[in-house]
Amino acid sequence: MPPDGEPFAPELFPRARTELAPGAVHLPEWLSPGAQLRLVEACREWAKPPAGLRLVRTPGGGTMTARQFCLGWHWYPYGYARTVVDGDGAPVKAMPPWLAALGGAAAEAAGHAVEDTYDIALVNFYDADARMGMHRDSDEKSSAPVVSLSLGDTCVFRFGNTRTRTKPYTDVELRSGDLLVFGGPSRLAYHGVPRVLPGTAPPELGLTGRLNVTLRVSGLTEEGGSPDGASADGSPSRAPLRP
Repeated sequence: MPPDGEPFAPELFPRARTELAPGAVHLPEWLSPGAQLRLVEACREWAKPPAGLRLVRTPGGGTMTARQFCLGWHWYPYGYARTVVDGDGAPVKAMPPWLAALGGAAAEAAGHAVEDTYDIALVNFYDADARMGMHRDSDEKSSAPVVSLSLGDTCVFRFGNTRTRTKPYTDVELRSGDLLVFGGPSRLAYHGVPRVLPGTAPPELGLTGRLNVTLRVSGLTEEGGSPDGASADGSPSRAPLRP
């Protein structure tokens, strides 16, 4: 049963929990429709400046087609900071405790035991033409599993191996409300999004495009602060999701 215990519209062939690779688990419809809506509403607030939605430029001079904002720690190619060093320079918004707790609950639902607190949210917005090349989430000091929540349009998600960006890989359809967790031997697997399917978002979300909320444990420390510290809190004060 997903958070909030709200039922889903039945499918002719319900999608089952699937292990894509050791430590990598896809849980369809993990977020209820109500939880999805509240998370979309929260993302709309977080995406506002300062430290809002931005284009990400790579060291080679290219620009990612998916736009992004962060909570807790700001990711930039290829490291973390407490300010938007590659944008408006503002302090990153705080990681809300309810979102950190959701990350822990998601990891547990996928069979992973995580002792540390999720202290990074990296949110990507994909329009119809956006893509994400094959890459690894390797800038963290922690080996805790990565939690990925999908909202809005369906995408084709490509989950690869830990050795190369090329085959073998598995393509899986991620729909709104789906959860994907990868840790253990799959923590550093290459993965990407070769395609978004426009117009497939649930109408009640009022969302054109796809939001991907990726939760991570940084393993980072800093003098005079903690990895989950809050330098500037632009997050909603209430907890819209309860696992």
